[in-house]
Amino acid sequence: MTDRKFLIIDTTILPDIFEKVLKTKELLRTGKAKGVTEATQMTGISRSTFYKYKDYVSAPSEGSRGQKVTITLLLNHAPGNLSQILSVMAECNLNILTINQDIPINGIANVSITFDISEANVSIDEILEKLNHLKGTSRVELIAME
Repeated sequence: MTDRKFLIIDTTILPDIFEKVLKTKELLRTGKAKGVTEATQMTGISRSTFYKYKDYVSAPSEGSRGQKVTITLLLNHAPGNLSQILSVMAECNLNILTINQDIPINGIANVSITFDISEANVSIDEILEKLNHLKGTSRVELIAME
């Protein structure tokens, strides 16, 4: 068996078939479709296409429980910025494992946070979006998922 290699890829560069496979899997998981035939009809893909890719395409929130995620953030050096990040993470039901913050240089601090998403109540995409829109946050970047 060959070694498997996983990548995190922005879906905007992929053919839409992969997102349709994910949507089909979601319809089946949530019971919104009674079977593969109904789910594939709802998403507009063939059953053979679904079966071809279903084991190879998954959203970051799928898979084993206890997933660890590492992100980096660039934060303006101002009181309360890290606190608001932690508040959003608490609202998303994330378990923070580590926080590393560099000394601010030119008013910007680099922060690295590793957290467990096994009990998250929103997707990783929504988490990143929420963090990216906070005042005082210059950049949020997904570094790794395990």
